[in-house]
Amino acid sequence: MMLDCLILGDSIAVGTQQARPDCVAYAKVGINSRDWVNQNVSKDLTARAVIISLGSNDYPNIKTESELLSVRQLVQAERVYWILPAIKPNIQDIVKKVAAHYGDTVLPIQHLQPDSVHPTWAGYKAIAQATR
Repeated sequence: MMLDCLILGDSIAVGTQQARPDCVAYAKVGINSRDWVNQNVSKDLTARAVIISLGSNDYPNIKTESELLSVRQLVQAERVYWILPAIKPNIQDIVKKVAAHYGDTVLPIQHLQPDSVHPTWAGYKAIAQATR
């Protein structure tokens, strides 16, 4: 039986699952895209909708574009949503590029906490609404 919703990624993915408890999440606070791929490459990433939040925790030694392409190649879904990191313009550009290549939807974070990285609860609710 196919999952309706799958959330992949970092702390923003963890928070998104709190706003979308109907979704299964493979998410870990503080994880970067390379470690996420290494820890989840063998999982079945098939669902009607997949929400991805990766890249915010990447640093210069990580090949973010190839890691995000690896994630996306493993995903099988009718709809794929990428949560756009609120920081690191170079990572934002990579997320947009990968999403555009696959025709996926990019969701900017609308309401940020004071750390300028994580959504507020209203921001998580907006992501939840946009992905239904």
